[in-house]
Amino acid sequence: MTLIANLLVALVAALHLYFLVLEMFYWTKPLGRKVFRLTPEFAEASKTLAANQGLYNGFLSAGLLWGLASGNTANQLFFLGCVVVAGVYGAATVGKKILFVQALPAALAIAAVLVAR
Repeated sequence: MTLIANLLVALVAALHLYFLVLEMFYWTKPLGRKVFRLTPEFAEASKTLAANQGLYNGFLSAGLLWGLASGNTANQLFFLGCVVVAGVYGAATVGKKILFVQALPAALAIAAVLVAR
C-alpha cells in the first residue's frame, strides 16, 4: 500500500508542476488558452495573476516532493490537505471541473497515505 500511496502523492505533485508550467509559461500561449478556455485579451490581462497562481502550485508540488523524499507522511498529509482545500475552493468559485482534477486526486492520496501508515 505504501507504493500506491507514494505513487498517488507523486501524481498530485506532478499535476501541480504541470499547473505551474501552464500558468507561469503558457498562460498566453495557445496551449494555456485552450486548457483554461481563455480569450487572448483576458489571458494577456491576467498573466501576472496566473504566474502568481503557478508559483503557489509550485510550492505545493515542492512540499509534496519534500514529503516523499523525506518519508514524512505528516508533510505529505499537510500539503495534500492544502491541495484539497484549494480544489474545493476553486470548484466553488471557478468551476466544478477543479474538484475532479485537483481535489479528488489529493483526497485519494490522503486516503492511501493514511491506510499505508
